[in-house]
Amino acid sequence: MRRKVLVLGIALLLVGCGSKETSESKDKTETKQEIAVVVENEPSTLDSSLASDTYGITLLNNVMEGLYRLDENNQLVTAGASELPAVSDDLLTYKIKLNKEAKWSNDTPVTAGDYVYAWQKAVNPETGSEYSYLFSSILNATEIIEGKKKIAELGIKAIDDYELEITLAQATPYFDSLLAFPTFFPQNQAFVEKEAADYAKTSKNLIYNGPFVLEEFDGAGTDTDWTYVKSKTYWDNKNVKLAKISNQVIKEPGTSVKLFEAGEIDDLPLSGEFAQQYKGNEAFVSLDKAGTTYLSYDQREGLFTNAKARKAISLVLNREEIIENILADGSLVPKGLVPSGMSFAPETNEDFADATTNYVKTDVEEAKKLWQEAKTESKTGDVTLELLSYDVDSIRKLAEAIQFAIEDNLEGTKVNVSIVPVSVAVEKGRNTEFDLFLFGWGADYADPSSFLDLFKTDSPYNYGKYSNKEYDALVESAGTTNVTDPEKRWSDFVEAENLLLGETGVNPIFQKAESRLRNPQLKGIISHSVGAQFDFKEAYLED
Repeated sequence: MRRKVLVLGIALLLVGCGSKETSESKDKTETKQEIAVVVENEPSTLDSSLASDTYGITLLNNVMEGLYRLDENNQLVTAGASELPAVSDDLLTYKIKLNKEAKWSNDTPVTAGDYVYAWQKAVNPETGSEYSYLFSSILNATEIIEGKKKIAELGIKAIDDYELEITLAQATPYFDSLLAFPTFFPQNQAFVEKEAADYAKTSKNLIYNGPFVLEEFDGAGTDTDWTYVKSKTYWDNKNVKLAKISNQVIKEPGTSVKLFEAGEIDDLPLSGEFAQQYKGNEAFVSLDKAGTTYLSYDQREGLFTNAKARKAISLVLNREEIIENILADGSLVPKGLVPSGMSFAPETNEDFADATTNYVKTDVEEAKKLWQEAKTESKTGDVTLELLSYDVDSIRKLAEAIQFAIEDNLEGTKVNVSIVPVSVAVEKGRNTEFDLFLFGWGADYADPSSFLDLFKTDSPYNYGKYSNKEYDALVESAGTTNVTDPEKRWSDFVEAENLLLGETGVNPIFQKAESRLRNPQLKGIISHSVGAQFDFKEAYLED
């Protein structure tokens, strides 16, 4: 084995003698820069214009890169760009010089035209990018997304092969951080058009400009094994130490832990009893995440158009017990939708989570009363609810706990739980094929808009179809009218979250944290609390 791990007396997790390595083989593996990691779900797409799930975003961040990468403090460092942006005094024009050493894995240069093409593709309504709204601060992007202007009118142009000029419609405080996000990565037009409908279907239908290239990936949403291999054409190849990263989807935690103890896996997520059992072990790692897992309600018609019904579901859930007994991974009871520790008031530095009203409470008796009132007002009898979620062990257990809490406390209510792969869950969510949808969101950038934009009436991520004109106006004001006034912008966001959660338009369950088992010899993995989670560019196995 590559590590010395203190096994916590869990006899059922130990492997037999026949799987132990000899000291001779141990010496050989210690110097080999190859690791194996567990991921919880398959990515839903390899196309950077379309990727929106955590797993696809993280994959792309390791085999691709944009103008910048994020360091361990979520600060920009140069990558596809040779220097930080030159920004005009009015904060509307960005000029960026490109890294002339950057190449695609087919040995062609990465040019300014590759960024222009990719960004125009992302805002093209025919592409169907759920993240197209991230471009809305760029000149003409909103009109293009709405089909009112041509994609060539987007405020990005190539000055020459190695310089970009970006024009914004309005100053945007977080725009810099978007330049490191995968939706803003370049695409090679000649390659995309050659592959046509097959583009990004498998690892063979893609080219790469990141530290690694993808191999052995046979289909998004279906393949459970893939590999990152150190890129021979990457501009900073000499500083990439890992030669190979094997990724494997394993949804049974006990299996992952056995493989870790056997020396077959170097990094894996933990939750529940395994997180509790391994605390204090030298291989135990706890990571902060700017993410919230929440329930959405189908608010198009029927029972959940009544705010009392939505609030009853929220009040019946004991989040302290959920976190202590089901997750046990360091996750927190949320104060609101926007996570604690992410956004702070411009003058007082107050945490956004403390600035808003805390509507996240437990009150079973009040829940019973509100449930009956909602059923009477909506003329609803006994109900059967469809609870949709995705196939991760801790989320599956959480869905079952929610099912139990509702059925045990809200009279005349049955809950059917549907657990599906994340790609299927996203598709069903997009089509609102649920009564309740247990889903999570991690911040793409450190700003309240990363969460509050999701629940505007026209947002593609507003799966439950919450709609409130006052809420829309507040979020719109924060992004336009008050975008250059930090105090007013902050007030808009605080008022918007109070409105959203006061109506239980969405129901926060927990603020994410993550526990992992990691080979103590494995160093240099950068974990981001916002954006793409893991960056292996600087990772290595210590001798």
